[in-house]
Amino acid sequence: MWFILGLIAITATCINLFMYAAGKDYKLAMAMGLSFTALTVVADYSMVANWVNAEDWSALLDVVPTMAAALWILTILSILLSITPILLELKNKN
Repeated sequence: MWFILGLIAITATCINLFMYAAGKDYKLAMAMGLSFTALTVVADYSMVANWVNAEDWSALLDVVPTMAAALWILTILSILLSITPILLELKNKN
């Protein structure tokens, strides 16, 4: 589930950037990108919680360290890409 939500977040963020470049209202796409990013992180956390409940320590040891770093990087990247149009608008106003 987290993979599908992540793909939707990436798609919504790309739509956000394309809509800004086209001069259209991009704020709904921006909100969707950020929302699906949050849902991706929550779905991933839920998957890890299921592994803990099942006491699947090998899955936790194999996946969690790498996944934690990837989630931090991808979440920060998603936030930066999503707010880029707002920052560019602020820059153009000045």
